[in-house]
Amino acid sequence: MDTNLLVMLGRLAGLAGILFCVVAGIARLLGNYYLASFAVSTLLQVGMAGLLIGSFVLLVALNQRD
Repeated sequence: MDTNLLVMLGRLAGLAGILFCVVAGIARLLGNYYLASFAVSTLLQVGMAGLLIGSFVLLVALNQRD
């Protein structure tokens, strides 16, 4: 796979993860337990998973740049 595509995918997954984490954090600070019929803790877990996937994809892209 092309390393530029992997870098873009990793950054996109990381940004989506950050967005989910920020939205979940703000919703929880406002006192909401649910947001759009999803539990706020679920949205936080989705955000953390996005950050993890983005990190692994960027690591794979870094290892392929030999």
